Amino acid sequence: MLLEGLHIPLTTPFHPDGRLNLPKLAANVARYSKSPAAGLLVLGPAGEPTLLTDEETYEALRAAAQAAAPEKVLLAGISRDSVRATLALAELSDELHYDTVLVGVPTIFSAETQAAESAASDQPGADARRELLVYFQTIADRSPLPVVLYSDREPGRRIPIEAAVELAAHPRILGLLDAAARTAEIESILRRTAAVKREVSVTPVFSAVTARMKAAATQASASLVSADSLAADRAASANAGAEAPPTPPLRTRTKTVGFQVLTGDTHSILASLRAGAIGAAPGFAACAPQACYEILSAWKDGDQPLAEEKQERLHEAARLAEATPGGLKFACDLNGTFGGRPRLPLLPSTGDQRATLERLMKQLRN
Repeated sequence: MLLEGLHIPLTTPFHPDGRLNLPKLAANVARYSKSPAAGLLVLGPAGEPTLLTDEETYEALRAAAQAAAPEKVLLAGISRDSVRATLALAELSDELHYDTVLVGVPTIFSAETQAAESAASDQPGADARRELLVYFQTIADRSPLPVVLYSDREPGRRIPIEAAVELAAHPRILGLLDAAARTAEIESILRRTAAVKREVSVTPVFSAVTARMKAAATQASASLVSADSLAADRAASANAGAEAPPTPPLRTRTKTVGFQVLTGDTHSILASLRAGAIGAAPGFAACAPQACYEILSAWKDGDQPLAEEKQERLHEAARLAEATPGGLKFACDLNGTFGGRPRLPLLPSTGDQRATLERLMKQLRN
């Protein structure tokens, strides 16, 4: 699966009483589907995934998949502490025609992973590193969908560089979404995984070929009615025995990609692209997808001054909007998608924060 481009991390809408608001989620997805973004990340960190029940998780994944345009790459955030629970969500995501799953470091490793990064086999941290590797490798082995690793910006929830390099060799692990986007680490990972090469299916214009595009093509092919059956209703058909012309198949080609790195940090989109990242999934894209996309577009066009200008334009608004889930959701309300309130115990933004966000977001209207 090609991960190139902008991927929008969705927020999860709730009713005022805290119930999951599926119609608003579907409406947001439909709106994002009209944007130039390459894909959508459902129940990623911006989606408050740990505050949803298992049933709500299934409902949110289903509603988003049904509302998304077929050409949008769908990533499902399915991180759970156990391999069994994570794989159950991977199977559901596959049934809903998601394209890949996003899996982060389990909370049970949060106090140990940093010590494990440089641990030798005879040191205490080595056990934690082995367990972390087994977690990701087992999921990749058994998941019906390929895996994208998620490395959080929190110190205890980051994937150590050594582990990321080792996991990159797994044929079912496509890449890494790095929330901290430390350019030196991105460069190191890409340099050390340069030998990883994979063939992915793309359209004639080198966009990703999604699972829902393939499903639609298969369904169209299966619904063909042969001319033989039509001729039975035509007593004097001159074309008896002929077959109806086949529907043109989904046209694809292949592209060679390496280990694909996405940046999750709004403030470092351009720096990460320069370091070798193939795309971005910044939280701020939920409320300003066009503004985030313009950075990638200018970079792709080779217009460095414009890319720098677009990057600088986001800093102040993104800093405040991403400071709290309530701030990000309020910024979504300002820019045409439904944000609403976060689910308790998370709190909405304050009056002062809202006033400042309103001022900052005026220049970033979609």
